[in-house]
Amino acid sequence: MNTSTQSTSPDASAPVQTIPFFQALLFWLKLGFISFGGPAGQIAIMHHELVEKRRWISERRFLHALNYCMVLPGPEAQQLATYIGWLMHRTWGGIIAGGLFVLPSLVLLIVLSWVYIAYGDTPLISGLFYGIKPAVAAIVVQACHRIGSKALKNNWLWGIAAASFVAIFAAGIPFPVIVIAAALIGYIGGRIRPDAFSVKAAHSSGSTSAGSTIIDDHTPTPDHASFRWPRLLLVVVVGLLLWLVPMSFLTLTLSWEHTLTQMAWFFTKAALLTFGGAYAVLPYVYQGAVGHYAWLTPTQMIDGLALGETTPGPLIMVVAFVGFIGGYVHAVFGPEQQFLAGATAAVLVTWFTFLPSFLFILAGGPLVESTHNELKFTAALTGITAAVVGVILNLALFFGYHVVMPEGWGGAIDWWSVAIAAAAGIALFRFKRGVIQVIAGAGVAGLLIKTLL
Repeated sequence: MNTSTQSTSPDASAPVQTIPFFQALLFWLKLGFISFGGPAGQIAIMHHELVEKRRWISERRFLHALNYCMVLPGPEAQQLATYIGWLMHRTWGGIIAGGLFVLPSLVLLIVLSWVYIAYGDTPLISGLFYGIKPAVAAIVVQACHRIGSKALKNNWLWGIAAASFVAIFAAGIPFPVIVIAAALIGYIGGRIRPDAFSVKAAHSSGSTSAGSTIIDDHTPTPDHASFRWPRLLLVVVVGLLLWLVPMSFLTLTLSWEHTLTQMAWFFTKAALLTFGGAYAVLPYVYQGAVGHYAWLTPTQMIDGLALGETTPGPLIMVVAFVGFIGGYVHAVFGPEQQFLAGATAAVLVTWFTFLPSFLFILAGGPLVESTHNELKFTAALTGITAAVVGVILNLALFFGYHVVMPEGWGGAIDWWSVAIAAAAGIALFRFKRGVIQVIAGAGVAGLLIKTLL
């Protein structure tokens, strides 16, 4: 068992260690630039740096925070960074940690989105994306397999996944309705068959910490992390104001039907539906951004996912691309200010997408710190996770269809795209190559095909 200088042992003379704020700031900034590999890779980076290398937090406390973040809607890796930053350095520590996790990706995506929309027709850019798009389809299939292999442990959950696929693919039922139905089925199923709907939430990081850490298993909960009703009420009120003030400003100055106002409202709803990760909510983003609002085309949506896969930060940052393209193409500030419109829309949707994540951590953290018992998924969340598998399968078919048959159903099959998708699938499933490597190789292949043929 770990020992700590902040332990509750009788040795009161032991010095109290603290984590220097500036050192933490530098680490969160570094993390924002190296957080590739999706949530699993991002969590692994934090575990290696914070638990094993820097000895800032113990294994048990790290996993306790992770288990809470896993049951929340939103990007768990970003929420975990926010939680640990808050635990170490109060509210501002959490805001800085969570903000720096997102900020480099936001700036990079604004730049890349502008390059894409302004120069996407050049041979270099179009060739790269020609190869990347089939690889993205293979990556989504891998995500479906990865989540399904963990979530679908029995016939009940397989049935929920199949029903959700039919609901969204054949019946066109909106994603929020599927989530609510799956949660209800899970809740009822948990009472009828608790053995079938109890799925352990805890992750294993692959190693255990040894030796003392600054925030150890027995380190007392700091005063700022203690639960108090007045503090909870204050956090909730401030969080609601941070949502209500910009939403009211947009509505009163631009109108409710304006593109920016509708983006703010739409991505607020999307932020509350990201159970199961970014891949789960992407079909909902597609239904709204492509199908309903026409902020971007299906092809642009696939390209945006490719950019999201190749930049640091959570994959849900693809919403910044959606916002930029929507604001730029719709020229919400006029034809002379298209870049400003796109950048403003990207920042706006990022704000409304991530605000709930900060609120969940700052409001719920003290409740989690009040007990260090292991957290578990509820039966309702088990049902949602199963439904997510069917939804992601629909997304994979959607991407594959638009890549393989670019002219639409019944049109000519693009066999080069089929070949790239197959090669990407073999690299992912058979040789276990990383997403960045697969996308880079596919991009080069697409460029060569467009250049030589």
